[in-house]
Amino acid sequence: MYPGGSRPRVVTGVGNWTREHTHARKGSSPRAGALPGPFSWRCAPLQLTSTAWQVMRGASGGMDGDDVKFMTIEELHAGLDAIRLSPKDAGTLELIVRRPAPGAREILEVGQLDRVEGLVGDRWNSRQESLPVDKQLTMMNSRVIALLAQDRARWQLSGDQLFIDIDLSAENLPPGMRLAVGDNAIIEVTAPPHTGCGKFVQHFGREAAKFVNSSIGRQLRLRGVNARVSASGLIRVGDIVRKLTSVNDSAA
Repeated sequence: MYPGGSRPRVVTGVGNWTREHTHARKGSSPRAGALPGPFSWRCAPLQLTSTAWQVMRGASGGMDGDDVKFMTIEELHAGLDAIRLSPKDAGTLELIVRRPAPGAREILEVGQLDRVEGLVGDRWNSRQESLPVDKQLTMMNSRVIALLAQDRARWQLSGDQLFIDIDLSAENLPPGMRLAVGDNAIIEVTAPPHTGCGKFVQHFGREAAKFVNSSIGRQLRLRGVNARVSASGLIRVGDIVRKLTSVNDSAA
């Protein structure tokens, strides 16, 4: 169930993002292009509808209603066989989520990966002093999040940016492995582990946190992986994501 009862608008462009302070008057409506939080992000030529603003405002917890059913540990383990069947060499980019501000989510059809900024417009770029480049991006297996969330509308609550149908296990994608996305972009898997936090428990339950951080969960990297951008380029939902077998390979 979406806040306000309407499906969020899907953003279909990239635009140029700038950061600015906003001081909204009490009772005033958000202006077009503004997101809630201590900072507003303005994107041209994109515009955000009031429905999109409501969805982003509620993304940090407003989508968790009383009807959300957390999976039991037995149900989660029953889904492992399907997860293990994830493609090993080439998969599909299923979802792109940009995080323009704390607690805000923006679902993209097209995104720009940049070696310096990461996912352009994502708040990682505003936190470079506290987050190293090897945590520029986070990726999660789409089969895992589908199992945990049970509703595609809730995938974004995990806080990850790229959801890919590919085997993210340490055996298949060791640190340093490079992945080509679309025509030009390349991302590189990095070493820092990606673990579930308190918000992950809030959105998907304690059993889910135990599941992804279990021995098999860490082996398969069910919570996901950290990565950095090695080559800039546009990415689109539906793009093929493939392993590069050599450091000299390109995305093309």
